[in-house]
Amino acid sequence: MPSNAVLEAKKAKVEKLTEVIKNSVSGVLVDYKGITVEEDTKLRKELREAGVNYFVEKNTMLLRAFKECGIEGFEEALNGTTALAVSNDDQTAPARILGKFAEKAGDEKFNLKAGYVEGEVYDQAGVVALSKIPSKDTLLAQLVGSLQGPLQKLAATLNAVADKKKEEEAA
Repeated sequence: MPSNAVLEAKKAKVEKLTEVIKNSVSGVLVDYKGITVEEDTKLRKELREAGVNYFVEKNTMLLRAFKECGIEGFEEALNGTTALAVSNDDQTAPARILGKFAEKAGDEKFNLKAGYVEGEVYDQAGVVALSKIPSKDTLLAQLVGSLQGPLQKLAATLNAVADKKKEEEAA
């Protein structure tokens, strides 16, 4: 039977994990068993630059924290080596970065297991689909670009009409 100090430490750890998950908008569970230290360092740097918190935790602790948050459905995914990447403001950043890394690393080294976005659980296929969605900034840039073309055509047409009217008045 574990001592009270050990139990209290575990409870505190679960509370901390619960808080991290509750404050996040998305998260992805991965199996990292085959990556090198160099690859892990590069991955962590890229995740940090995107504002994603990435850490390794015991499966039982993660399962308890998810249950505390009311997020169910990770029982199958929480086995073997597990790391969790969470973002507090970008719904697709963890999936996008880890998905790109998983494609390069290969199935033997690094696998997406499951994930969640704003409390909704996604299986491996769902996380892979999420990883293909461009970032919010990219989507906004695409939207602006698609709106810009018609506006430029309208401005050119109005300018041509104004020029034509000036020519007619001058004549």
